[in-house]
Amino acid sequence: MTDRQGQLIWLEPGDPFPAVQWAWGADSSAPGLLAAGADLSPDTLIQAYRQGIYPWYSPGQPALWWSPPARMVLPVTAFRLRRSLRQTMTRFLQNPACEMRFDHDFEAVIRACSQAPRAGQSGTWITEEMIQAYLRLHQLGLAHSVETWIDGQLQAGLYAIQIGQAVFGESMFTRVPDGSKLALATLVDWCLQGDVEFIDCQQNTRHLASLGAREIARQDFNTWLNRVTDQPAPAWKLNSVYWKHVSRLR
Repeated sequence: MTDRQGQLIWLEPGDPFPAVQWAWGADSSAPGLLAAGADLSPDTLIQAYRQGIYPWYSPGQPALWWSPPARMVLPVTAFRLRRSLRQTMTRFLQNPACEMRFDHDFEAVIRACSQAPRAGQSGTWITEEMIQAYLRLHQLGLAHSVETWIDGQLQAGLYAIQIGQAVFGESMFTRVPDGSKLALATLVDWCLQGDVEFIDCQQNTRHLASLGAREIARQDFNTWLNRVTDQPAPAWKLNSVYWKHVSRLR
């Protein structure tokens, strides 16, 4: 964690996270940086997500833990279903070789995401250590994938963490136009069906903003987390009619 002089303090495995108010501020060189070290065990990751903290670091670095002062979230009722995506959905539904799936090949999805750097990065942030950590969460039923399949091939997808009624979007990839947007629309539809209010998007990007995401204050985000993470988790089940709920959005 950081002390009052802004020094980064190392966490040993099992140490509790510091209060998120201790994260570096917006005027620092690394806004939202909270701590380094600890480990990527399921218990550590669950503790982190419940407090609005997530790991993000590059190969060769120790685990770095973040809680930005402004959090990017997608209110699911604000998802922008543009005309072009509606047209893609129509074509997808008309093609028997196209299918959406949940959790069919989580490992393939996260490995494909690891080959798709975030905007402004030259390399991946999804290290092999991260992949193995989220595979363990998947085995515990806390990490899930939404997958776009065409002609029997995985062509796009995303993965997310689910704790109670909180959904944390992690990363997405696509090999075909609109493929990841179809996966996101499917996740939004599932959220609408299960009364999930937000999808956490972590960081602000123009792409996310174009889909309806916006920033909220860290305090508001964590207040929401405190309310929903202990609520019963909706069943991770794909609606047999794709985009039944999301298609009603305007």
